[in-house]
Amino acid sequence: MSEERITRRTLGDVRDDRTDWKRLESMTEEVIDEAARSDPDAQPTDAEFWKDAELVMPEPKEPVTLRIDKDVVDWFRKQGRGYQTRINAVLRAYMTVKSSKTDEERPS
Repeated sequence: MSEERITRRTLGDVRDDRTDWKRLESMTEEVIDEAARSDPDAQPTDAEFWKDAELVMPEPKEPVTLRIDKDVVDWFRKQGRGYQTRINAVLRAYMTVKSSKTDEERPS
């Protein structure tokens, strides 16, 4: 059994944390913008930043049934939420390496 602690909450639960919600809810847009500008990791962007951006929609997933060793699945599940996405990423990385090697081996 996983040692991960799961806490269940309902809509009626009171928030049990140290966040000052009243202060946050009373913040103006100007105060929020100033806080963002003062954070080097959260700099606002402008139209110039996005001018060359391209919307790339993810490919749809193909539902499959796959037999994987229990210890492998358990290991990925222990990494937390999104384990199937991580398995897909590992498989994609393997595919990419193998595909590029196959392309290099083909005669021109």
